[in-house]
Amino acid sequence: MTRHGKNCTAGAVYTYHEKRKDTAASGYGTQSVRLGKDAIKDFDCCCLSLQPCRDPVVTEDGYIYEKEAILQYILHQKTEIAKKMKAYEKQKQALKSEGQLESKSEERQRAEKFRQRENNIVSKPINPFTSGKSKDDESQKGSTSSDTSAGESSSSSALPSFWIPSLTPEAKPTLVKKPSKTVFCPMSGRPLKMSDLISVRFTPLDPSLDRVALLTRQDRYVCAVTKDTLGNSVPSAVLRPS
Repeated sequence: MTRHGKNCTAGAVYTYHEKRKDTAASGYGTQSVRLGKDAIKDFDCCCLSLQPCRDPVVTEDGYIYEKEAILQYILHQKTEIAKKMKAYEKQKQALKSEGQLESKSEERQRAEKFRQRENNIVSKPINPFTSGKSKDDESQKGSTSSDTSAGESSSSSALPSFWIPSLTPEAKPTLVKKPSKTVFCPMSGRPLKMSDLISVRFTPLDPSLDRVALLTRQDRYVCAVTKDTLGNSVPSAVLRPS
């Protein structure tokens, strides 16, 4: 490649450098950016509010939350589950009533068919002088009716009038699935209960500082045993009281 090869626009091949240049200029496509330190949440910040925790609690998977925020989340999820369950029960009752109506209509049709079958059992006196003519007339009528029905079926199949309201497709209501009564963790997706939350007691770096002065500092807490400063790069553990 020559000295000005990257700026050459007369090439027949769309090079990788030109593609990256056009992607950066247009703003579209996949762009990889190295995240800075400000884009990473501190270890003592809530996973929901992204703010330093006043009363921190941690799940069994190691995700830390503000106690007020996670309790509000659990209550909100429980109310949503109750609404979905109410809609599901309402749909269940509606389907049950529709099934009862369908069963009643089927019983009515079955009784009507039985009545017609019973009425056809009664035989009428046959006239021997007009039996042949009647058979010929019936055969002619049957042929004409079959011709007309075939013509109607062919015309109906040949001309589908989709703009007629009676022939338009119907949008059936979507069925509501039975909701799960389990509240899931917003980070791990595993089941979450209030009894599973473990309270955390951090050891401040300087106990004489108030909360506002403590939050403005970068190094806030230390290990209770080794007195090392805690941060995102320091693996830390919570001891749960037995």
